Amino acid sequence: MQTIRAWILTDGKAGDEAQCIGVAEAMGLAFDRRIVNPRAPWAAAMPLGPIDPRERAGEPGSPIAPPYPEIAIASGRRSVAYLREVKRASAGRTFTVYLKDPRLIKLPFLESEAADLIWAPAHDRLRGANVMTTLTSPHRLHASVLAEARRRPDPRLAALPAPRIALLLGGDSKAYRFSDTTTARLCALLEDGFRAEPRPSVMATASRRTPPSLASAVEAQIRRLHGFFWEGTGDNPLVSMLALADHVIVTADSVNMVGEALATGKPVHIFTPDGGSRKTSWFLDELRGKGLVRDLVFPLEAWTYEPVNATAEIALEIQRRFLAHGTRSSTS
Repeated sequence: MQTIRAWILTDGKAGDEAQCIGVAEAMGLAFDRRIVNPRAPWAAAMPLGPIDPRERAGEPGSPIAPPYPEIAIASGRRSVAYLREVKRASAGRTFTVYLKDPRLIKLPFLESEAADLIWAPAHDRLRGANVMTTLTSPHRLHASVLAEARRRPDPRLAALPAPRIALLLGGDSKAYRFSDTTTARLCALLEDGFRAEPRPSVMATASRRTPPSLASAVEAQIRRLHGFFWEGTGDNPLVSMLALADHVIVTADSVNMVGEALATGKPVHIFTPDGGSRKTSWFLDELRGKGLVRDLVFPLEAWTYEPVNATAEIALEIQRRFLAHGTRSSTS
C-alpha cells in the first residue's frame, strides 16, 4: 500500500495519543498530530458539539484546516465533534476512525455520522455495523519495538541481574482506591516475594495517577533491595522494563497497562487494590480464563503464551474498511 496521509486527532492526552499513534504506526501511515482545545462554552458541549465556529474546517488557524487526510484517527471526548466536522467538510472522503470508551458516544455517532469505524474494548459491550472490539487496547509496544529495546536497553536497567521483575503501578480511579491498608498489603507482598532466592531485580514505574504515599512506600522498599524505581526523572524506561522482564506485576486499575504487559508474552501477575468495577472484573476474568494472567501470589509462577497485541488486528480492520470505503467513493 502506498503511503497514506493521516491525522491523529486528540486533545493532547498522552494515553489517547498513544493508542492512535500505535494504530497509525502499525498501518505504516504518515501522520500529523492535530490537537483540539475547544474554549467555553463549546468545550461543555463535547462530545456532541458543535465546535467553535472559528475552528470550523475552512477557518484560518483551525486545527482541522484542509487539505484533508485520507484517514483521521481520533480519541477522547473532545475530539468527537471535530472528527464529525472533518467527515462533513471532506464530503465523506476522509475515512474516520474513533478509538475510545463508547460511553461517550451518542446514537447519531453510532450511525456513522462521524466515524466510519469505531474501536471499543470488548468489556464495554458495544456492538454495531461500524464497531469492532478486541479484548485488549491498542498501544505502541509493537514486537519490533520490544525487540529493539532488548537489543539496546536503557542503561539504567541493563546492569540489573536476572531474574528481573517489572512492577507497573497505577493509581486511584473511579473504581479503585489505594488506601493505606492497600498500600501496606502490596508492600508486604513485595517484601516477602522480592527477598526470595534467587533474589530478583525489581524495576518499577509509577503513573500520573499513583498516589504519592504509594509511590514513596514502594520506592523506599525497592531502593533497599537495590532495584530501580522511575520517579519521573529522564525518559520513562517502561519499554525497556517490559522488554527485559521475566515477570510483570500490574495493578488491576489500568486496563491499558495490563494490555501493554501482555504484549511481552511474559507472565503477568495482577494486584487488585480496593474497589472494582463490573467491566474491569469481566476483562480480568476473561484474561484469567484464557490463561494469560494470574493473581499476584509469591513465589511467582511461570507460564507461557503467545504475546497479545490487538493493535495489529485493529490496523488490519481499518485497512480493510478503508479500501472498501475508497471503492465506494470512486463509484458513487
